[in-house]
Amino acid sequence: MTTAAARGVTIDDLEHSYDQEPVLHGLCLNVEPGESVALLGPSGCGKTTLLRLIAGLEKPTVGSIHIGGELVAGGAWVPPDRRRVGMVFQDWALFPHLSVANNVAYGITKSATRDIEVTAALEMMNLADLGDRMPATLSGGQQQRVALARALAPRPGVLLLDEPFSNLDTSLRTEVRTEVHRLFADLGITSIFVTHDQDEAFIVGDRVAVMRDGQIVQTDSPQALYHHPVDRWTAEFVGTISVLAGDAHSGTAQCSLGSLAVEPQLRGPVEVVLRPEQLSLEPQGAATVQLVEYYGHDTMIFVSLGDEQLRVRCGPTAPYVRGDRVRVTFTGDIASAFELT
Repeated sequence: MTTAAARGVTIDDLEHSYDQEPVLHGLCLNVEPGESVALLGPSGCGKTTLLRLIAGLEKPTVGSIHIGGELVAGGAWVPPDRRRVGMVFQDWALFPHLSVANNVAYGITKSATRDIEVTAALEMMNLADLGDRMPATLSGGQQQRVALARALAPRPGVLLLDEPFSNLDTSLRTEVRTEVHRLFADLGITSIFVTHDQDEAFIVGDRVAVMRDGQIVQTDSPQALYHHPVDRWTAEFVGTISVLAGDAHSGTAQCSLGSLAVEPQLRGPVEVVLRPEQLSLEPQGAATVQLVEYYGHDTMIFVSLGDEQLRVRCGPTAPYVRGDRVRVTFTGDIASAFELT
């Protein structure tokens, strides 16, 4: 199956309200052609609303949206069917009275090649032998693939996905998101997908835009977002952290683990934010093991040090048990820290 040329998406100063209740506030986002961007945030932060505005299912209150350089909302209006945008809904929204093949054919313009295009879309999603089946006879994973095939069949320039894996059980979700990640990479299509799951965002997204209260607080690669969050809330939302009280001066912060390197501009009371893999344990020390969680590939050890709690990621053969006295050491180069306001 051939794909249409990928199109970029540019959103400027977007605002939107429902019954005078603000949902989005001055939101800006730029998605490059062929890029996959995850919109990551808690429920109610405006992720799905933003997706619907891009698709043209709603009109923004303020601001503009460009797709492929064309103004589609804000000063002009291009209806959804002319935006060349495909969408996969959270519940997949398959037509129950249509076969798999007819579901996929629904968005394709009638032509002599329509059947060929349907067949190509089904083959791409490993559904070639299911064309005559009805949606109700399919597994959740198969229905999700049908929804993807239907969205991709008209060869959109941008693909939007709203929590595409949320209705799948854990093992199938892991399998399908890997398939989707590979598909996006192979097709080179521009994709924007909504999720509240950090693992999904980091795996599928080339970049991740973290949303909170109707705004994007940080857009970065998964690596930069994890290691260089803009604030404590973002740090905690995208991964496990331990927080220590500290006092910063001249590029170091004094805390219960000693003197740690931090950004030189920090001054005064700070919260020092540490990832579990930035810490290590040794026998005999001032800290006490409170809990041990074994995951097979590694072990998370919960440690108390005075009034503070730390989480330390160790290997699968870590010898510690509840009640052990241990010494905690920071093994990273520089610690994240944020001034108290």
